[in-house]
Amino acid sequence: MTKEKNRNSGLGALSIKNVTKVYDPEGVNVMAVDNCSMEIAGSEVCMIVGPSGCGKTTLLNAIAGFHSVTEGSIHLDGELLCGPSKPLADQGADRMVVFQHGALFPWKTLQENVAYGPIVQKVLGSREAMDKAGTMLAEAGLGDFLTKYPGEVSSGMARRAEIVRALINDPKVLLLDEPYRAMDALTKQIMHESLLETYDRTGVTIFFITHDLEEAIFLGDKVHIVTTRPCQLKKTVEVKIPRPRSYETQSSEAFRKLLEEVSDAVHEEAVKAFQAGEREMA
Repeated sequence: MTKEKNRNSGLGALSIKNVTKVYDPEGVNVMAVDNCSMEIAGSEVCMIVGPSGCGKTTLLNAIAGFHSVTEGSIHLDGELLCGPSKPLADQGADRMVVFQHGALFPWKTLQENVAYGPIVQKVLGSREAMDKAGTMLAEAGLGDFLTKYPGEVSSGMARRAEIVRALINDPKVLLLDEPYRAMDALTKQIMHESLLETYDRTGVTIFFITHDLEEAIFLGDKVHIVTTRPCQLKKTVEVKIPRPRSYETQSSEAFRKLLEEVSDAVHEEAVKAFQAGEREMA
């Protein structure tokens, strides 16, 4: 399958330049991100890996407009999101977030959940939004579950519905913060295949945080490895494995070599994070 070109194809280019984020809880400066820079092309699947608590989510939140930046700038398709003159980015439908913990309304059906955003924002009328939600859920393999409530479907189905809910806004960038972390291996495999089908269909830029190194390589065009806190870009690994990808890809020599390269870089940072934790506890 070749990635289809939609109106977002080639859009969604992120430029993160010298971003620093310092939190100041009760006057104690905590540097979460320090002079971090990376370039993400439009329609790229960008995977971010690094130790727990290193500042990955802080960076995602700055892109989304949930957290301000202390220094540096972030641009989307050449337009300033945040920087010295505007520390906090505006939140917008061009950047949609799916977090690790589910956020569907339990009292609404899957179709109603997906249609909710465009209706509330008055982008679409109720009938049009519901029709579009039904079509998109069907494309994601959930056509038989439109009238089901989140508690009546599996966690994988609910997570797929959340991603559809984000995509109904036609975003330039899909921001994913460890969305499959709590899932078993089989469910995660199904979710990977579903996400790649969505990517092939939409061409949306994906900024994906994960601790799963195999997941990072299997899904990504590039894997950005960041340091222990404060977050800096340590290394970028380009994944030159052709698409479409199947799980047979993971048994290839090319995949194994990439996994070794990423594992070595991440392990160094994990050791540093562990040692830093020991010193803080001492």
